[in-house]
Amino acid sequence: MGNGHFDALPEDRREAALGALRCVIGAVPIDAAIPLTDGVTTAAVFRIDAGAHRYLLRVEGAPSPLRNPHQYISMRIAADARIAPRLHYFDEADRVAVIDFIDQQPLRLYPGGPLARAEALGALLRKLRTTPVFPYFVHYPDIVARLWAHVCRTGLFAPGVLDPINEHLAEIRKAYVWDPADSVSCHNDPVPANVLFDGRRLWLIDWESAYRNDPLVDVSILSDHLARGGELEEVLLRACLGRLPDEALRERLKLVRALTRLYYAGVFLSFSARVSRARPDASFMAPSLDAYEQAFRIGRLRPRTPVTWHVLGKMFLTSFLTGCPTPGFEPPD
Repeated sequence: MGNGHFDALPEDRREAALGALRCVIGAVPIDAAIPLTDGVTTAAVFRIDAGAHRYLLRVEGAPSPLRNPHQYISMRIAADARIAPRLHYFDEADRVAVIDFIDQQPLRLYPGGPLARAEALGALLRKLRTTPVFPYFVHYPDIVARLWAHVCRTGLFAPGVLDPINEHLAEIRKAYVWDPADSVSCHNDPVPANVLFDGRRLWLIDWESAYRNDPLVDVSILSDHLARGGELEEVLLRACLGRLPDEALRERLKLVRALTRLYYAGVFLSFSARVSRARPDASFMAPSLDAYEQAFRIGRLRPRTPVTWHVLGKMFLTSFLTGCPTPGFEPPD
């Protein structure tokens, strides 16, 4: 098996990729190794065509201080439960995995429309909650605060600009109460790019953030992106919980939603910070949803660029502070 398919990878990552594939396909030649760039994962991801089979190869880069060391165990548990695609091979030390490749169709084509899709997503979360519990990694508010502290150190914003965010985060953390003993298996990143529809059913992929957690984290993220609005959120909650949510749960969901929004603000702004700016931003004021969509229509914003990451980060900060809807992850049509 040659290594020309993976020349863009560092040598140690290239050897990890080839070793994983040897364990799965043996001497079967690789017909194609196609890089996949959707999503915001830092892993190198390839579709591997070998004989009559297609696989997805994930190769992590250098370990991050925020890296979840239990992601492969969580992925295996989810794959065994058929929540994630079949896992053919993983090596935690080498940070590499070979998975079934899912030929996906647009989520908008899910039979029965958004309501049926919201119910299916809730059922998938409910099934996830019944698996052997994932290992513990971190208390969710702590990882949100850690990521946010990193953003504050980047110099993206002028001194004092982010004080209202820091004050609101302190209030949210004081009000948020969760007993870790009640934690269940959670994906922790079920954004649209990590939900696949194969024409028949839904799958969850990309388990690098998966660990035991407050189950409302997954609910919050899905209700902000794939089950937005009163009726869709109700359907999602009923399917996930198996019952109607009470008022206490709804109030707790508001706190969790604030945390998940700040987390994704931190993700977007961290990407933005990788490109140097002429001067620190003097405000986190963000455009309205209408103005954001118009900027895409006229070409002022383009998907997956540092400018767009920065705008999205500020829009998620606004949602964190005010409770207004987020712009979502998918670029406007």
